[in-house]
Amino acid sequence: MYSATVPVFRHYLAQMAGIVEKAGRGAMTAQIADSFSASQHFATAAGFSLRVACPLAGRAVPDLPAALAPRMAVARATLGAMKPAEFEGAADRVIHHRAGFADLEQPAQDFLFLYGLPNFFFHVTMGYAALRAAGVPLGKADFDGLHAYPPDFHFEGPHTRK
Repeated sequence: MYSATVPVFRHYLAQMAGIVEKAGRGAMTAQIADSFSASQHFATAAGFSLRVACPLAGRAVPDLPAALAPRMAVARATLGAMKPAEFEGAADRVIHHRAGFADLEQPAQDFLFLYGLPNFFFHVTMGYAALRAAGVPLGKADFDGLHAYPPDFHFEGPHTRK
């Protein structure tokens, strides 16, 4: 459970920090329809990283700063301090938590793979999409830190091919 949480969350929190820096503070109010702003989505994702990893590690979820940059930094540092040994036996835990107004009790596997990771990535993706929709020049490499494209590359999807 450690390898499915801590390194994944830390990687994408670092990517989010780069996206926020590239977008600039003014763009962080961007939103899609009536959803949260990009800033709120990224703050929620940072919170989810600890709402997921901490119970699996047998830790209490700490309070996080409200401001986005410190919130992401504290989440990343907290995750960085976690050790694989804390996750021993995590797969056998039952996690009690809230999803909106629902009180849930889930086996650790379900909590992580059906609730935690999807919610984390939902908020990261929505923040990214809001910024893209607002015209911030972000690409897949900004999102995952793995892709690379030449500067003059323009995607032509199946809908544009002849």
